[in-house]
Amino acid sequence: MRHQVAGFHLGRDKDARAGLRRTLINQLFTHERIQTTHTKALAIRGEAERLITLAKNSGEASDIEKVNARRLAAARLGDADTVKKLFDDIAPRYKTRSGGYTRMVKTGPRLGDAAEMVIIELVEG
Repeated sequence: MRHQVAGFHLGRDKDARAGLRRTLINQLFTHERIQTTHTKALAIRGEAERLITLAKNSGEASDIEKVNARRLAAARLGDADTVKKLFDDIAPRYKTRSGGYTRMVKTGPRLGDAAEMVIIELVEG
């Protein structure tokens, strides 16, 4: 039984799982739309929305808090270009939105193994 077991293991050990999440979130912020399996999309959606909220809330913060928010995002993403795009392009779009920054659209099963595929994308501001 999976009582009180949080998160998705995705058939990987801890380091591979962290690398997969980092890569998928970077690709989501870079391309603003990716196609992946339903389980992987569920695994990254919460963290991606928390990063957008962090970037959005730092807009009206003090200079020290802005730097700290960028450092927190950089620790999660590991890519300076993606952090810059997140804070300068993506977060200002959602200034008046209180949540729900992503959308998942089912595209049907994958041909090779019948895994449920979805397109996860950032919604319009």
